[in-house]
Amino acid sequence: MILIHNATIINRGKSFIGSVLIENNLIEKVYDAPTSVPEQIVNKAQIIDASGLWLIPGVIDDQVHFREPGLTHKGDIHSESRAAIAGGVTSFMDMPNTNPQTTTIDELEKKFELGAEKSFANYSFYMGATNDNLHELRKVNRNEVCGVKIFMGSSTGNMLVDNKKVLQAIFAEVDMLIATHCESEEIIRKNIEHYKSVYGDNVPIEAHPLIRSAEACYQSSSEAAELASKYGSRLHILHLSTAKEVGIFDVCPLAEKKITGEVCVHHLWFSDEDYAKYGNRIKWNPAVKTKADRDGLMQGLLSGKLDVIATDHAPHLLSEKEGDALHAASGGPLVQHSLQVMMELAKKGTITKEQVVDKMCHAPATLYRIDRRGYIDEGCFADLVLLNPNKNYTVSQENILYKCGWSPLEGQTFSTSVDKTILNGRIAFDKGSVNENIRGEALRFTY
Repeated sequence: MILIHNATIINRGKSFIGSVLIENNLIEKVYDAPTSVPEQIVNKAQIIDASGLWLIPGVIDDQVHFREPGLTHKGDIHSESRAAIAGGVTSFMDMPNTNPQTTTIDELEKKFELGAEKSFANYSFYMGATNDNLHELRKVNRNEVCGVKIFMGSSTGNMLVDNKKVLQAIFAEVDMLIATHCESEEIIRKNIEHYKSVYGDNVPIEAHPLIRSAEACYQSSSEAAELASKYGSRLHILHLSTAKEVGIFDVCPLAEKKITGEVCVHHLWFSDEDYAKYGNRIKWNPAVKTKADRDGLMQGLLSGKLDVIATDHAPHLLSEKEGDALHAASGGPLVQHSLQVMMELAKKGTITKEQVVDKMCHAPATLYRIDRRGYIDEGCFADLVLLNPNKNYTVSQENILYKCGWSPLEGQTFSTSVDKTILNGRIAFDKGSVNENIRGEALRFTY
């Protein structure tokens, strides 16, 4: 029995001083004032004095690439989930573009076995769609798997789904959440030819957001939304990067939405003006675009048109990030610091801390229909994070836990630090130290 006592609890849009009682792996009781905790509980429980700290639900990251199997020189489930726990991320959903790709039930089951063995956080894994695996998609258990992932743009191997009939069939027949990477391959190819004619074989990184342009994103996202509307599918468009795409979405209660959108922290933190300083370290697909796009995405979140904040955590070795815009690897590690990025924006007044919790904790749980996670409610699993809002933290080589050993945020000082992470009622991270004996659980989904 653990009592988190005298914390500032941030939950369901409100902040208040209170206490939370954890028994076994569940939240047993939420007290709306420290003085309302019975004396016998105080005497019996292990007390965590949370005076001056913020208590939030564990972050749920709905888009990561932990690189296992087959790409484990970049990262693996053990290393990256360990970094996640240190950053207050207690649950993640991992992408299928590994080696081999997660495009069969057999490979999907193997990843769940790896998760059970290695993951420090709770986990789920997407089933990947291809032009020829609809028969496998029909077998997916929607109570055990977070969703089906479609790459509607450049991707690894054969995972680009560009057959229109197959796309229509997937949207018509898959009775679970469909998550999409949306960039128009046709537009990108035309843009590549144009910029190669301008620059030759060494296209500068500043051209990356022009190649993977706003129009390439908008056209593909619009196509996905049209398909979802036609067939009544549950569509979640990942890593939106343009202000124009915000117009695709509506404002209504999240539980009632059929078409939803995610924004990643790098699209809210960086802009194309930062390429001069960071170069390929901030090269992602979709690309980091203009300040106007960054501001438009934030307004989309604040208005309720956009729903989730995640990372698209995708580690590469720094050697793989070398080269020009056409050859440097796209993606970067973020899962250890995403919560600090967003709380820094809250400190600056861009977003409130309650809205950060909503978009990083509550909304993923509601959108994916995750069983009893994402909220500080009685009966929920005790996935919790204590934040110290008055302790500075500077990202450095010494505290980076990613296997790739670097971060695009190196040298950045945040004014909030993660004090403790509690996973299923057990302290998994405490003041810089990870509990090496704890493992997460497979997420369950309620339909």
